[in-house]
Amino acid sequence: MMKILEMIKAFFKIKAQGQIVEKDQTAVYEQTEEKKSKISILSVWDVLKFTDHTQAAHLVSVIRFDEWVTMDEIRRRIYELFQIDYQNERSLYPYLKTLVDIGLIETTNIGGKRKWRKKDLLIKTEEKENEKEEIEEKEAITQQA
Repeated sequence: MMKILEMIKAFFKIKAQGQIVEKDQTAVYEQTEEKKSKISILSVWDVLKFTDHTQAAHLVSVIRFDEWVTMDEIRRRIYELFQIDYQNERSLYPYLKTLVDIGLIETTNIGGKRKWRKKDLLIKTEEKENEKEEIEEKEAITQQA
């Protein structure tokens, strides 16, 4: 029985609880310093680019985050901004449905009236910093002054 446990421990490289393994602490600190990164938070809407003069671009530009908007209001705003009048509002529904399905716009149906608004979706991005480059840039700026 003991041989089986020893074989399993050897296979999974499990060490006995009584053993203490010392590591080189300087290597750990060096790795953490190298992994420093600049974290920035962006909105999905800052990253997305829609083709100009398309129905999707018109919808995205007139729907806001803070209020629920009906189809009549959407058509009115599109006419004010782009001087385009969609006679048949049915042509806008597929675009709205697609944006709702992928989670960019949320919808509600209260009293038989559909209303839409944008979702505020945030993205966390990391950019690695090179501290040496920053220090060199600061030194160059101070030398110029």
